[in-house]
Amino acid sequence: MTAAATGLDPTRSDPGPPPRPPGPVPSVRRVRLRRAVLPWLFLSPALLLFLYFKYLPMAKGINLSFYKVQPFLGDQWVGLDNYARILDEESFRRALGHTVVYAAAQTAGAILVGFVLALLLEGRARHLWFVRSAAFLPVVAAVAVVAEVWRLLYFPGSEGMLNSLLSWFGSDAQRFLDDPDQALGWVIVVGIWKNAPYDMMIVLAGLASIDRQLYESAALDGAGLVRRLRHVTLPALRPVVTILLTLAAIRGMRVFTEVYILTGGGPAGSTDVLMTRIYDLGFRANDLGFASACSVVLFLLTLVLTGGVTWYRRRKELS
Repeated sequence: MTAAATGLDPTRSDPGPPPRPPGPVPSVRRVRLRRAVLPWLFLSPALLLFLYFKYLPMAKGINLSFYKVQPFLGDQWVGLDNYARILDEESFRRALGHTVVYAAAQTAGAILVGFVLALLLEGRARHLWFVRSAAFLPVVAAVAVVAEVWRLLYFPGSEGMLNSLLSWFGSDAQRFLDDPDQALGWVIVVGIWKNAPYDMMIVLAGLASIDRQLYESAALDGAGLVRRLRHVTLPALRPVVTILLTLAAIRGMRVFTEVYILTGGGPAGSTDVLMTRIYDLGFRANDLGFASACSVVLFLLTLVLTGGVTWYRRRKELS
């Protein structure tokens, strides 16, 4: 092939690389340093807020857990006495039991309801965005407002809304939150109603990532709806369920606003959870040292729970 055919001029020499711009050339070390520091500069405002409003108060709370706090009299060092009191405190053990029951029931109920809602609202139809938005409203609503509305719904008299609905089916008026045997269960219902839409959105994201050909192949093999859910949907959603379990369990362990507004820990302490017990100890009994120790124990329980679920998830992924 001639030079004319290729469009190249044999008389012209190779121009070589383009000339470098004037000025000093940054070194490789400087470029790496800039790339490492620049993200932290953007994160620094948020990190400073976290440091001042979260981490420093946490450190102060841990420090107070080793003292008998006496305002205007000086704090007295007691070492691990506050932590030893936790083992002997009957109200704390009872609150811990209520917290575990609440966290377990609310986690299971919210995930189950969220999964059912996700299956019902999963699809690409245009009208589904409105239904999903309406179903998600309990999550974005203020917790205090939600709890106050449910407190009115749970009014124990015959003129209460839920009792009026139950009367249509011939049921007697229920005491709801005034009954020590039922109060915790009705509080759990509020937690499920509030958190199920959040779980629904995460499950919807997991369902969207499942290959549709798996459903088609299962249908061709004669698998019905239940078998497709069991052998295709649930295995594909295993990472999503693990995340939901972690978030929901932590959320259940740290519940406060709903319980405080609905019952305040009553009646007769039947709905008292760890956060309401810590609040009563710190701000009503003015026992800030013991309340700080209880907060540290709650933090450690949450940390162990999160670490255990994370370890289990990684073990399943590697197996």
